[in-house]
Amino acid sequence: MRTVLSVLVAWVSLVGGGTAWAGTEGFSPPQEISSPELGAQSALGPGVTYRGFSLTGSHGPAYGHLLTVDLREPRVSVDLLHPGAVAGRAQVSRLADQQQAVGAVNGDFFNITEDQHPGVEATGAPVGPAVADGRPLKAAVPDGQRFGPALPPGGSTEDVFGVGTNRVARMDRLALEGSVRTGEDELPLSGFNQYALPVGGIGAFTSTWGSASRLRSTCGTDTERGAPCSDETFELTVRNGRVASVAAKPGRGAIAQGSVVLVGREKGARELRKLEVGDRVAVEQQLRPRRAGAFRFAIGGFPILRGGRPLDGLDLATPAVRTAAGLADRGRRLYLLALDGAADYRRGLTVAELARTLGKLGAVDAFNLDGGGSSTLVTRGWGAAHATVRNHPSAGAERPVANAIGIFIRR
Repeated sequence: MRTVLSVLVAWVSLVGGGTAWAGTEGFSPPQEISSPELGAQSALGPGVTYRGFSLTGSHGPAYGHLLTVDLREPRVSVDLLHPGAVAGRAQVSRLADQQQAVGAVNGDFFNITEDQHPGVEATGAPVGPAVADGRPLKAAVPDGQRFGPALPPGGSTEDVFGVGTNRVARMDRLALEGSVRTGEDELPLSGFNQYALPVGGIGAFTSTWGSASRLRSTCGTDTERGAPCSDETFELTVRNGRVASVAAKPGRGAIAQGSVVLVGREKGARELRKLEVGDRVAVEQQLRPRRAGAFRFAIGGFPILRGGRPLDGLDLATPAVRTAAGLADRGRRLYLLALDGAADYRRGLTVAELARTLGKLGAVDAFNLDGGGSSTLVTRGWGAAHATVRNHPSAGAERPVANAIGIFIRR
């Protein structure tokens, strides 16, 4: 859901290199992938075009779909699409229709299953930070709690791709900074609308989270997503600046606008347990970028191309259908790419090949997004009631996803 704030992603609540062939022992570096053979280009509106392309990778032919966005066109904007709740999923075409986007691709990896925690609800929440229309929606889970392929060396769940309030696209990181003040004491805040909290931490959940259970936030560890759920938890609700209720275990259900639910595990649970109904509590948090400049929109994933060169340590052994975003012209040109999942092309590309493909298409920096059955690219012509899915999803139908990148044209 698009929102209307555009300041530094801060929220205060007084509610109380070349490519290294990693993981490929016994493999030789692949032959150079072919240059993309571009299909006919069609305009979706001022500054936005769509075209298909074909190429051959190390595992066979691949077909891709490409949206190109000129951010110098004043009528064009890019923003996060999401289903109205952090812990929620929807098809990309539905998100584009609801918010009248002319084009979109699926976004971040997300909490898709909880097979290792029987009885625990998979939340559908994304892995990394998310910012929509300048408003922070969530922070990143610990690295060991992420879903998706292995991060390249130096990668982090805090990595983001986005567009700043200056209309320039960039890759960056967004780190959570926050606190819980209780009288003269101040506790560190280590989570914000996340499906997983650091061991010993305290997380804040707001109405933006949705109605999904918060129990998953106390499962796994910082290094092992499938580790058992914590047996030491505590939850309290802060309303009008005071503790309104407490519970031994995280609950579920919608959170009232203006209220905050604090969830603690291990040490964090012990600290929260000291509070009583009626105590004053103030929660503060912000997502701070490494580089100067606030984001209008930001989404999680991980970098694969920087300065025109694939990052070290990218996997070359595992082909898959993939989605990615790239930028050029000092952040004024944006590329959104999704590979096709039709049977003839389903082998896809490795992450290393994906990076090189974005480079061949003109990107200087590029960022990997969720792939496989999630990969979806849609377009919607001016005046059309519904978006058209351009690729063939590898599962045969669109998968509901946590979020997407949407392109908008002001008429």
